[in-house]
Amino acid sequence: MNLAVYPGSFDPVTLGHLNIIERASRLFDHLIVAVGINYEKSPWFSSQRRCELIRSATSHLKNVSVQSYEGLTVRFVQQTGAKIMVRGVRPITDIPAELTMMMANRRLAPDVETLFLIADGELAHVSSSLIKEIAGAADPSVLSSFLPPEVTEAVIEKVTSQKAGR
Repeated sequence: MNLAVYPGSFDPVTLGHLNIIERASRLFDHLIVAVGINYEKSPWFSSQRRCELIRSATSHLKNVSVQSYEGLTVRFVQQTGAKIMVRGVRPITDIPAELTMMMANRRLAPDVETLFLIADGELAHVSSSLIKEIAGAADPSVLSSFLPPEVTEAVIEKVTSQKAGR
């Protein structure tokens, strides 16, 4: 089976991520969206909630599954049996760091190739960090231009609870 893994934090999953997932799902028999757990970060959503949101946003894609993982990403890719790691990159900001990571991963796992995809057009600049920066001030209609509907709702709930001090 032609299997690939698309890892990330997806906190939250954006339309840019979804664009990469949809396109990668057409290239492979099966795509695993892998939600990384990094205990050094303070995510907005738990790994379980991020997986739920991705499953909801990708429910129309029958060859996509979602899993969380800990540890080195390239080791997780190897454990799944995949030979391809899909990385979504923004054209200007991500490429140097991603190339460095790709070279390190090739040393650790020479059998795993990295495939870089850039989100289409107006989605190429969207990141989870951008969403976190604008969420408190943005109108829901603005957020919906960056996020799948179910994620927009979750982000609005998150911002509302933060404002209420919960």
